[in-house]
Amino acid sequence: MTDSPKGQRHDRNALILYGSETGNSQDAAEELGRVAERLHFVTRVSGMDLVEINTLLRQTVVIFVISTTGQGEFPKNAQKFWKSLLRKRLPPGCLDHVSFTTFGLGDSSYPKYNFSARKLHKRLEQLGAKEIYPRGEGDEQHPEGIDGTFLSWSVDLGKHLLSSYPLPEGVTPIPSDVLLPPKITLEILEELVPSSTTSESRQKLSKMGLDQPQASDNPAPGAEPRALMVYEPPVEREPPTPCEQIKDHLPGLDQPCETNFPPDDRLPFPDPSEVELVGNRRITPDTHWQDVRELTFIMSADFTYEPGETCTIFPKNFPEDVQALIDLQGWNGIADKPLRVRPEWPNYYLDEYLVPMAPGLYPLPRTTLRQLLTHNLDITAIPKRHFFELLAHHTNDHTHKERLLEFCNPAFTDEFYDYTTRPRRSILEVLQDFPSVQIPWKWATNYFPVIRGRAYSIASAGKLSEYMEDRRFIQFQIIVALVKYRTVLKKVRQGLCSRYLASLPIGTDLHVKFTVSEKFYEKARLFPKNPLILIAPGTGLAPCRALVWDREHLHLESKKSVGKSYLFYGGRNKDADFFYSKEWQYRGLQVEVFTAFSRDQEEKIYVQDIIRQNGKLIEHLIRAQSAIIYVCGSSGKMPKAVKEALIDVCTQHCPEPKSREEMETVFERLSKLGGYIQETW
Repeated sequence: MTDSPKGQRHDRNALILYGSETGNSQDAAEELGRVAERLHFVTRVSGMDLVEINTLLRQTVVIFVISTTGQGEFPKNAQKFWKSLLRKRLPPGCLDHVSFTTFGLGDSSYPKYNFSARKLHKRLEQLGAKEIYPRGEGDEQHPEGIDGTFLSWSVDLGKHLLSSYPLPEGVTPIPSDVLLPPKITLEILEELVPSSTTSESRQKLSKMGLDQPQASDNPAPGAEPRALMVYEPPVEREPPTPCEQIKDHLPGLDQPCETNFPPDDRLPFPDPSEVELVGNRRITPDTHWQDVRELTFIMSADFTYEPGETCTIFPKNFPEDVQALIDLQGWNGIADKPLRVRPEWPNYYLDEYLVPMAPGLYPLPRTTLRQLLTHNLDITAIPKRHFFELLAHHTNDHTHKERLLEFCNPAFTDEFYDYTTRPRRSILEVLQDFPSVQIPWKWATNYFPVIRGRAYSIASAGKLSEYMEDRRFIQFQIIVALVKYRTVLKKVRQGLCSRYLASLPIGTDLHVKFTVSEKFYEKARLFPKNPLILIAPGTGLAPCRALVWDREHLHLESKKSVGKSYLFYGGRNKDADFFYSKEWQYRGLQVEVFTAFSRDQEEKIYVQDIIRQNGKLIEHLIRAQSAIIYVCGSSGKMPKAVKEALIDVCTQHCPEPKSREEMETVFERLSKLGGYIQETW
């Protein structure tokens, strides 16, 4: 047992570890942290890579929440921990004293659904850890998303923890109507001069490594002891479920109309790459309902990239939205004063739990509340249930309080989705609907989620990476579909990043992050003579375009033959959606293009249909030439339909008769060996 500074003994601690790319696993882990905290567990919520294996041995219970990314891979912030579990020198039974459970977040449209969670669970058991509660799995394809299974699983887990680890006599769980203490507090720094909203001059286009924010001071001794949760806020926000897209041309919507653009301060997150926007070109006709952009950036020629890499862009809130929130909450008197962001320390002494600054929250030096709301906190996100629970503590209006509590009650799931997700109602709009709510400004970082970056597949390689105007730089391109929505609120709206990128002025300098997908390009790099089958509806074309131009570059550099690319592209209309149609006619690309435009004829045609029409060719490429298959684009029905079509044509045209079940096994092996790559979002 652990003694607190005031002599109170804590023998119940819970460690909730998450592995997350988009932030959904972090959200789930934080919710489980609140469940444990209300049961008086001394609770820590953390990314998996921030702990060592031996830390698990000192916990009453360990809960893992992990998503599966790419080709069955662990998220970036979980890979170090996972590799440590695979070390050969780990003795059998080394985790005998660990009690654990896992919850996986996945998408059943992927071949390796919840693969990471299943592998992790199995490995922990191999090392002797004991499962204390059956593992859970969430599916993005569920009508209610991850919540479809997570809500009931988390409630039942809480009941199980309470029965398995009963509280001492006279101690009861913290009721849901009691506000848990904040994890981060804002403080005024009166002695400092407010920082400017304009950027300091910096040398452009160089890879930078910035110092980490300094740790905050320890709290004053003598604070009342209680079981606290060490909190690490989300890094990036998952895009909300879309409503009906606008498919009609609306005058005035196609042109950027933002005249008051956010200030260009660059966030001091670790290991940024500095880039400059040099092109923001619409690649669909002005008369088309969908605005698709090709954005071109340049960066130092000292750096390179390869097909499959993504560029993460961190959007910002617009000044008018920030001011609207400040006015609504009555924060004008504090908005422009310099602040310090201070994590609230646990009230007991244990070094490993002392987290100096919450990952994902990277405030500007001497930040102000206005700057936090502009650069760091997402005030236009669709709120989670927990947000309504928090708001209910800050209103004196009985009707408002009652309504807010209904939205955070799982029994009112339909009402919650009708109010939030379906109309894409933002946090700011919720606060406008409930004007009686007054949030303490000191707790703003606890109430608003951190702005999470949006990752875009790089759409260039080879010749397309050359920046002809200045050889000191290289360029890269991304393709962004700026989808506008008309909702029941009768207001045309865009996502935060769509609005930001649509209005991004040429010449803007940005801090971005590049992420390499190790398995995406691995086999194509090792076997350049193997043909590529590229299946890419819509903006899924981006990574496939990079592969095609990369092959052209390899051919010119090595003077050797490379495998031909077979591109199966899908869109709505040939005249509007056939991206780079002239580019594919360039002889040096060695690409053959097959197209499916669903709205150009009475009967809808999709990529899976043209796969079936060319089944004999596809079967030959896969069987006789070991073609590498890429499926890129939107998740959901498309990847499943494409895979079904591929299995069908290979079963039908295989010269050696195989059953469909046998062919499914062939494709499973292809996926395992890196010959079938799915990159969907």
